Amino acid sequence: MNTEQLLRQRADLPARHPGRTRLRTRAIEENLPMANRLARRYAGRGELLDDLRQVAALALIKAVDGYDPGRQSPFAAYAVPTILGALKRHFRDTAWGMRVPRSAQELTREVGTATGELSQRWGRAPTPEELADHLHVTIDALQAVIGAGQVYHLASLNTPSSARGGVDRIDLLGGVDPHYSHVDDRLTVRLLLAALPLRERRILTLRYYGHLTQIQIAAEVGVSQMHVSRLLKQALTRLKVAPGRVTNNAAPNRPA
Repeated sequence: MNTEQLLRQRADLPARHPGRTRLRTRAIEENLPMANRLARRYAGRGELLDDLRQVAALALIKAVDGYDPGRQSPFAAYAVPTILGALKRHFRDTAWGMRVPRSAQELTREVGTATGELSQRWGRAPTPEELADHLHVTIDALQAVIGAGQVYHLASLNTPSSARGGVDRIDLLGGVDPHYSHVDDRLTVRLLLAALPLRERRILTLRYYGHLTQIQIAAEVGVSQMHVSRLLKQALTRLKVAPGRVTNNAAPNRPA
């Protein structure tokens, strides 16, 4: 019996009949070679053939379960589009190293095809402007798609870098944040500021965080400029001689 006859016989059996499972399994096994042939169409595109075969096999099972023998249409006419659609979705949704919109993925394929066609026609590679005009897209859209194509396969961070003497890429990324060395100092400054009288704390804040001049601070606080100068000097002296004082690298932290 061919696949159509198997599935028609399966459909005629009662829902819990043990023969339904046997006929289903036979239909799947007899069509696995077809699914494998379809999977091989997509080999060489960066995905393992075994993974593609698995995708095709799962789609075949879905086709066997979804086929309606009452419509009198060939099983292959229903199964082949189902399997090809699953393979295309696999490349669209899981094969890319980063999530890229479907429109960009489709345009990426068109860019490759158009580049080959125009190069063969003109005997040279097309310019970005010529390629964009051929595809009826803007230069910005073309450049975005070309950039998206570069993330189809992401290089492993453990890949040795030939330009740096074989050092792994991960060891070449990042660096020490220079602000880390000031964290302890800033925390200490915050505690010392909290211990200052309110007026001195306010003057320091206006001077070093508000960037006001002494004359402006005097008008804000309601004292003379000379008095502001004395209070600033007095507050800074207290910070320098206080237990656990900070180094000169730390700026006073804004009081809470």
